[in-house]
Amino acid sequence: MRAISHSAKQKRKRLIQDIIFIIILIAFDQFTKYLAVLQLKDKSAFKIIDGVLELNYLENKGAAFGMLQNQGGFFVFVAVIVLGVIAYILYKTPNAKKYTLMHILLSLIAAGAIGNMIDRIRLDYVVDFIYIILINFPIFNVADMYVSFSTVILVLALLFYYKESDLSFISFNQKKYRELK
Repeated sequence: MRAISHSAKQKRKRLIQDIIFIIILIAFDQFTKYLAVLQLKDKSAFKIIDGVLELNYLENKGAAFGMLQNQGGFFVFVAVIVLGVIAYILYKTPNAKKYTLMHILLSLIAAGAIGNMIDRIRLDYVVDFIYIILINFPIFNVADMYVSFSTVILVLALLFYYKESDLSFISFNQKKYRELK
């Protein structure tokens, strides 16, 4: 039996941490949606800050801003592709401390995608309930916040924090990847 290197153990530990973090995030998202169904469905909006923020139940069969209504299968397909890419990147990401931010952001995006995918598969719609009246923003949920905020921060990190050489591990060119190790 071959001994597992320290580096491989560290990578396995990091991936297990990512999975646990994703599961916790999904559980929180699903719990908030459960509460929304229980407390908000078929009821008038619950005002948090009058004229600014309220909780308002919505069964969303589309994407953001109501686009692509009744295309649940398409959204599940896209989510599976995105999750595959995220899994690949998380697996390939080096154990260096500077990649902690990437692990957190990709885990948040994965959890958001899975949280909404669970709704689409189970209910054929996504439960939305957070409404920012002040700017008339479309009603959204916790999973949407995971994806939106993390994507913005990830883009900023890719533009201003990580250098191109920091991201060479994502290459599909295995020879180049081995040279980096």
